[in-house]
Amino acid sequence: MSTSHIRNFCIIAHIDHGKSTLADRLLEATHTLRKKDMKAQVLDSMDLERERGITIKSHPIQMHYNHSDGTEYIFNLIDTPGHVDFSYEVSRSLAACEGALLLVDSAQGVEAQTVSNAYLAIEHDLVIIPVINKIDLPSARIDEVTGQIVELIGCKPEEIIQTSAKDGTGVDALFSAVVDQIPPPKENEKAPARALIFDSTYDNYQGAIAYVRVMDGVIKSGTRARFFAHDREYDISEVGHFIMNRVKATELKSGDVGYVVGNIRDVNHVLPGDTLTTKENPASEPLPGYEEMKPMVFSGLYPADSDDYEQLRHALEKLKLNDASLIFEPETSEAMGFGFRCGFLGLLHMEIIQERLEREFDLALVTTTPNVKYKLNLRDGSVLDVDTPAKMPPSGEIEKINEPYVSAEIVTPKEYIGGLMKLCQSKRGIYKNTDYLTADKAQLHYELPLGEIIFDFYDKLKSASRGYASLDYTLEDFRPGTLQKLDILLAGDPVDALSIIIHADEAYQRGVALCSKLKELIPRQMFEVAIQASIGTRIISRSTVKALKKNVTAKCYGGDITRKRKLWEKQKAGKKRMKKIGKVEIPQEALLAVLQLDKD
Repeated sequence: MSTSHIRNFCIIAHIDHGKSTLADRLLEATHTLRKKDMKAQVLDSMDLERERGITIKSHPIQMHYNHSDGTEYIFNLIDTPGHVDFSYEVSRSLAACEGALLLVDSAQGVEAQTVSNAYLAIEHDLVIIPVINKIDLPSARIDEVTGQIVELIGCKPEEIIQTSAKDGTGVDALFSAVVDQIPPPKENEKAPARALIFDSTYDNYQGAIAYVRVMDGVIKSGTRARFFAHDREYDISEVGHFIMNRVKATELKSGDVGYVVGNIRDVNHVLPGDTLTTKENPASEPLPGYEEMKPMVFSGLYPADSDDYEQLRHALEKLKLNDASLIFEPETSEAMGFGFRCGFLGLLHMEIIQERLEREFDLALVTTTPNVKYKLNLRDGSVLDVDTPAKMPPSGEIEKINEPYVSAEIVTPKEYIGGLMKLCQSKRGIYKNTDYLTADKAQLHYELPLGEIIFDFYDKLKSASRGYASLDYTLEDFRPGTLQKLDILLAGDPVDALSIIIHADEAYQRGVALCSKLKELIPRQMFEVAIQASIGTRIISRSTVKALKKNVTAKCYGGDITRKRKLWEKQKAGKKRMKKIGKVEIPQEALLAVLQLDKD
């Protein structure tokens, strides 16, 4: 088919605005799936996606559409995630398209991720088709939301398509808009082969499979693939398209969206954002815009039973095959033994990985407090990256600690602005400006330390705005901060799993609160246990778990008091000796005390 009859587009929206449901209606209308194969959120293949009602991975699919003038078109749709943690996947999907459907919930209106995704689409020079979804809701505010969209992207009110993904209203108008407004891909079949890798997956038999959008030239099975990111070569054994499952084809030419199989056993050799070319018709330079995925949040994962260490390693390796954004390396903790230090795109990504490990691999896990990466300037002139407090060198060696800052935008009804500004100020936020999307809806711009928002910021944001505010953020840069390492000592020994890096102004209050919390959570031993919070060599707080007592004089009835005193002295000496050699068992609840503090 000629490229003039191909349309490549994606659906972008804030989380829970109906992307996957609209995709279901498009598949139904084009008869891509038979009625008996249809189910809600058909493109969300993981159980977790269906349970949580969110899209975690982007899903491409090809549809054949017969237009009213009798022309047949090929639609390549890429369904994208809506959560801020997966914005990198959204940007790769946008780079593979010429147009985007910007979906807005008629009841919720424009939210933070709507704004962010709209700007991403504009950066990629995509044609944006604005769509108001869920118009059948009793709470729909169509006129108000129309005004918000006009303010956001500068379109005319009559250009906005009104749909209900639930009952299929407006789907025909949507198809016509895709045909008329989104340009076909450029025809570059004779140019050197270049394809953008926008996603990947792993098959036990075929290895790593690259999801590609061919920009230039032709990619055929039997040729040899070359990657720009690592300059490796592989024989292409199969190419094809996505029609729910993979469908084999003889070639992929410029404008096509499909997959490439090359018996690639290392998923790290198929990097989203990289450019694939062929040895037979090589390109001299890659497609622009490739960036490596950088983890934002780090946490330790340890098996609850130390015998499951090897099983956890195999589980992480298998998950890594289907999620290139997960990074992990072995680490050892005195408190918890052998485990892995893992890097995640955000807290939701961390939750998803942990839940998948527990469900799919039947593991019981212990997780440490999430941390962000800090850059340390040492006195000897070197720079050290630290993603866990345990790696922090002594304070005498550190000249400066740089912490990551994010550029955050919060979209909220105007009546909650005061409370949200107060929340941002308490998190050391730097106010930038306020934009009014409409008379009733505002957009706050702040610069915030990433370490301050990874714990409880999102929950407090929702509480302060009664659930109406939404948050989006992007990593800005690293800035020097007055930060300190707060250590927790149990019976004189530091517990690396409870150490945190914290701002100097909050260190004392956090130390006192942690000691009090741990006193409640650590069970009483046969000896007295001192819980101390320290910064360097200075103890800033202490609490004590009293020893369990045994009534050693119960057998004494009457007689001289010296008999009792002798037994008490013997008990006292025994407890003193036990205090020196005794080990304190730390329950999982105590290890999560740092997180619990933020929820109190």
